[in-house]
Amino acid sequence: MPLQTGPCQAWPTELCCDTEGKEPEEIERWTLIASQILWALSGRRYGPCPVTVRPCRRACLESSPVSFQAGVGTGPWIPYIGWDGLWRNASVCGCKSDCSCSELCEVLLETPVYDVVSVNIDGQDLPPTAYRVDAPGRLVRTDGQCWPDCQDMAAAPGRPNTFTVTYRWGLELDAAAVAAVSELTCHLMKGCGSGSCGCKATPRAATRFIRQGVELDFGDPTLIYKEGRTGLPLVDLWLSAVNPYGLTSPSRVYSPDFKRPRVQQWP
Repeated sequence: MPLQTGPCQAWPTELCCDTEGKEPEEIERWTLIASQILWALSGRRYGPCPVTVRPCRRACLESSPVSFQAGVGTGPWIPYIGWDGLWRNASVCGCKSDCSCSELCEVLLETPVYDVVSVNIDGQDLPPTAYRVDAPGRLVRTDGQCWPDCQDMAAAPGRPNTFTVTYRWGLELDAAAVAAVSELTCHLMKGCGSGSCGCKATPRAATRFIRQGVELDFGDPTLIYKEGRTGLPLVDLWLSAVNPYGLTSPSRVYSPDFKRPRVQQWP
């Protein structure tokens, strides 16, 4: 399940239909409805939406398949016996990556990461030069320090002994997405008048009709909805381009090397 259960706001539009006589509130309402529909049909990946998380730092000791010997660790290094029976030193300050010769301190953020708004430790915002984001969603410390080993999860964000990251989650809405949501918004406003409830509900049509030598074949208009399409050319072209396999949510890879960040839902 993605971090968002819907678009955080209505998508921008460039309406080419006649909106004369439509109240701004009505246009905004149908724009939001169109945004919710396309957000779901496109795989629930578009935003960008701000989110604040309480991440957990990656630790070598939690992910390595090793057998630790109690009482032998001194200082920042802990000796352990590896799977091959050889003695090694594990650092509690981070983990070496496949390409890094030194310790790499990083935490994992839910993807797709659009940009980072702020990183706060103990109530102080770090400068943007103190970190970077590596794909897929790895927040790497670059100022020679490391992320906190732990934090007080009962304390509010921004308090002492806390670690929070605020970033924008989701893919950017490009010109094609704006055109698609604009077409769907116009279609919904034309088919659903102000205050109407049914919105021109179409009953299931007959698939075959023969009378006086005339043979008519009507397709079922509801079948296209089962394929995640709307019947609108521009909208369906965009959906085919960004979600050709009809995914219902973003693909994810779970790794035992990283703990998923905690997200506050209420209040």
